[in-house]
Amino acid sequence: MIYMDNAATTKMSQAAIAAMLPGMEKVWGNPSSLYAVGQQAAEALWSARERIAACLGASPKEIYFTSGGSEADNQAIISAAWEGARRGKKHIISSAVEHHAVLHTLRKLAKAGFVVELLPVSAEGLIAPEQVAAAVRPDTCLVSIMYANNEIGTVMPVAEIGALCREKGVPFHTDAVQAAGHLPIDVAAQNIDFLALSAHKFRGPKGIGVLFARRGQPLASLIEGGAQERGKRAGTENVPAIMSMAAALEEACGHMAEDTTRLLKLRDRLIAGLAQIPYSVLNGDAVKRLPGNVNFCFEGIEGESLLLLLDDKGVCASSGSACTSGSLDPSHVLLAIGRPHELAHGSLRLSLGRDNTEQEVDYVVRSVAEVVAYLRNMSPLWQEKLAGQRAFILSK
Repeated sequence: MIYMDNAATTKMSQAAIAAMLPGMEKVWGNPSSLYAVGQQAAEALWSARERIAACLGASPKEIYFTSGGSEADNQAIISAAWEGARRGKKHIISSAVEHHAVLHTLRKLAKAGFVVELLPVSAEGLIAPEQVAAAVRPDTCLVSIMYANNEIGTVMPVAEIGALCREKGVPFHTDAVQAAGHLPIDVAAQNIDFLALSAHKFRGPKGIGVLFARRGQPLASLIEGGAQERGKRAGTENVPAIMSMAAALEEACGHMAEDTTRLLKLRDRLIAGLAQIPYSVLNGDAVKRLPGNVNFCFEGIEGESLLLLLDDKGVCASSGSACTSGSLDPSHVLLAIGRPHELAHGSLRLSLGRDNTEQEVDYVVRSVAEVVAYLRNMSPLWQEKLAGQRAFILSK
């Protein structure tokens, strides 16, 4: 099996597994308890908080543990919205290519009377800082722009947007689920006020994540019932998973430079190979993209059929976000960058990880070319295009 869907989830690293086991076998107490067993767990919890904060350029007291990136995004956005409403500010700026954890939260806020402005992106999926500057109003209570797109891999100018928001006195939230562990993050230098990450995207366990909330930013509690996480997130902390997440993030950040160098070579080799397939196009910026992300559209095919046939060849891939894999609608990200519906339906996302090799890349290129040719040969619509009865969308 060749696994190239690391944007959906990653295999846990040995370091993450090794860090989790003591939390199950030895550090099993409730960290809120005052007796020794509980305090041992509390010490492990604080150590993990310190280590994660160090990876992000944050203070440990600015780190809140959540169930994952979606919860962290929800809490950050809702907190900023409620604080804005308290001050008479109900305008929120975001982008058309955000993850649904952000978009669906904003949709609920819009129903509650907030004005949500989704900025359009360029053909490469980028938001320009100037767009944000032009959109900020006196009643803007939040800017939420993702760090890197989960489908097409485009990396946003987060530092520039953060500086602009700081200058204008507007809180800045970024969904960094795809970036954490893969791109350098410094919340202080980048003027980030809220940041979300999820451990299973950088070889940690599922079901655990982090919300960074800058000191001084009011934080609302979405889950009531206890005083955990300084009263901002009730529920006994998942100490084993938190210990594992800290180890995974430290490992990812410690090996980031060498991993990036290797992944860039594999990524560009994969892009060059797939670009040779006729009537194909790369989605996202060719340079400002995640080191392991490759996303293509192939005219004349359906993405679902492509994935199933690749699976028969032992290749694990995706047609977009794993969170929307059950949807029949084309990707909102691809539509936002101007891909027609017909073309957006024929997308393929390949996301590389630490275990992938050049041999696997070459095999995947051959496999995709074979499957695309096979599906096109079966398609009456494709035959009509070849016969000149229908126009091509892409150039050969």
